Amino acid sequence: MAELELQSCARLLAERLADRGRRIVFAESCTAGLVAATLATQPGISQWLCGSAVTYRNDTKARWLSVSPSDLERYSAVSPQVAEQMAAGVLRMTPEADLALSVTGHLGPDAPPSLDGLIYIGCSRREPERSTDAICSDFREIRLAASERVARQHEAAAWVLALAADRLD
Repeated sequence: MAELELQSCARLLAERLADRGRRIVFAESCTAGLVAATLATQPGISQWLCGSAVTYRNDTKARWLSVSPSDLERYSAVSPQVAEQMAAGVLRMTPEADLALSVTGHLGPDAPPSLDGLIYIGCSRREPERSTDAICSDFREIRLAASERVARQHEAAAWVLALAADRLD
């Protein structure tokens, strides 16, 4: 997705967060903070953006977000299991957030062909009708269209922002 689309996705998410009075937090691996940095360009976002945990390495994912080390070893960091655990972990650590999204993937170069340009976006949200501790998680698998690393990073960030806005509907 182009830079303009990235900013459009950020603007849409900021509007929806404000309209719905919801707060969001992120756990970012392959985007290395780009999702939160892009959303932070929107005026007034400090009311709705709680933050972002940049957990680029596996040990950081395990220590900061309670991602299972055995799942990291069994499935790798580029997996739906890890994406879901990242989102659930950062939401548990951020009690004021209603929604959490995570992103993990392989942007290349030198990626195994099966993982090259593949990202997983995890989504966790509190279920207020159950309790403040109840968290519902799911994921989305996306094969990025771009072929260059930085373009893939921007495309991945746009996907996260767009899916976050979609989850608020």
